[in-house]
Amino acid sequence: MASNLYTKKILLDADQMRRVIRRMAGELVEGHQGTTDLVLVGIRTRGVPLAEKLAGEIRAMEGIEVPIGTLDITLYRDDLSLVAPQPVVKDTRFPVSIDDRTLVLCDDVLFTGRTVRAALDALTDYGRPRAVRLAVLVDRGRRELPIQADLVGLEIPTSANEVIKVCFPATDDGAEVVKLLDRENHG
Repeated sequence: MASNLYTKKILLDADQMRRVIRRMAGELVEGHQGTTDLVLVGIRTRGVPLAEKLAGEIRAMEGIEVPIGTLDITLYRDDLSLVAPQPVVKDTRFPVSIDDRTLVLCDDVLFTGRTVRAALDALTDYGRPRAVRLAVLVDRGRRELPIQADLVGLEIPTSANEVIKVCFPATDDGAEVVKLLDRENHG
């Protein structure tokens, strides 16, 4: 993150994140009426640990291993030229065919909707799912595209100056936490 950001508020600490993810997993299983033909797909980068944590909660509740896939959307972004001169593409993998299954796209933050649009475009290269659902840890509003999440851990309206930062041990140094950052210096 840029050095001109400061932490305005801790939105979820590690215990709160655990409870929110447990609730989301329960709602997912209940809404899907079980786990049959369900595949969790983490959008790189922080959607992957969210998918893994949801799968862990489902395993604890149901005793079932839900397959987890990873999806890299780098080449499907509409801002690719702004990302980097030579963007790094990571692997996309699915442990099972996605055809005729219900996929749950997992991402840390839903903002403009452009990441999800890119993920939907990417999925068409890998198969034809029966349905695609969206699970996000934080919905911060301010959509630019008509995309809504099916499962939301926390909804928090944000201003243009604010940023949501989700930290997982698998992707970030330090504790599991969701922070509200601000671009302005109020110090």
